[in-house]
Amino acid sequence: MQRDTGSLCLHAVPGIPLIQAGDDLAEVFSTALSASNLTLQEGDLLVVAQKVVSKAEGRLVRLDEVTVTDEARRLAAECDKDARLVTLILAESQSVMRKRPGLIIVRHRLGFVMANAGIDQSNVAAPDGGDVALLLPENPDESCRRLRAALEERFGCRLGVIMSDSIGRAWRLGNVGHAIGVAGPAAVRDLRGRTDLHGRPLAVTDTGFADEIAAAAGLLMGQADEGVPLVLLRGLDWEACDQGALKSIRPPESDLFP
Repeated sequence: MQRDTGSLCLHAVPGIPLIQAGDDLAEVFSTALSASNLTLQEGDLLVVAQKVVSKAEGRLVRLDEVTVTDEARRLAAECDKDARLVTLILAESQSVMRKRPGLIIVRHRLGFVMANAGIDQSNVAAPDGGDVALLLPENPDESCRRLRAALEERFGCRLGVIMSDSIGRAWRLGNVGHAIGVAGPAAVRDLRGRTDLHGRPLAVTDTGFADEIAAAAGLLMGQADEGVPLVLLRGLDWEACDQGALKSIRPPESDLFP
């Protein structure tokens, strides 16, 4: 299908209610799209905030139900953090990479290097007002695949789904959206073999394709109380593959910032 790659359209999808465990996201998103007079078309990409997927999958944990470990208690004292939260961080992590008061950088069990294992306490609450924390989905790529399949069945066209979360970077200030789950497009595009403007072949160039999409959607999603967990991106040319977001993780042997 010939597509116009000269311009992109991004639509914030309003009207998404507060998500509860067990909610059908395909149904919720379809209803919101319809209310905004939007219908999905061939090649559309949907960027969904990690937080709503985690809520729908029941990844909310009550801190008063966490059994604190000795290791977590020691690390919590060192970093001035809630020992219950640190217990969850360690349980979701392969290893602790860096630490300082107020912050723990870990290699998440999925391989992502993240602050506090991606565990979030902003914009989440228990009905009784107790302390809670929201963990990442068990398998973000699989979550995206299920959502993509359900939406493609509803709308009868080829779609892509990207799950976005915000991330800080060791060498830059400011958080940006990045892809922790991908279904449909490639997470990383390998441009080796193509030529630059002067005909020189590219030897080492990859692009974080899904990360670029997630970052663009982040301009509409925001980071605070915007309440926009779904963005529709239209007009981008992409080919379907089974790569997934884990493809974007740099192998430890080539990581210069371990």
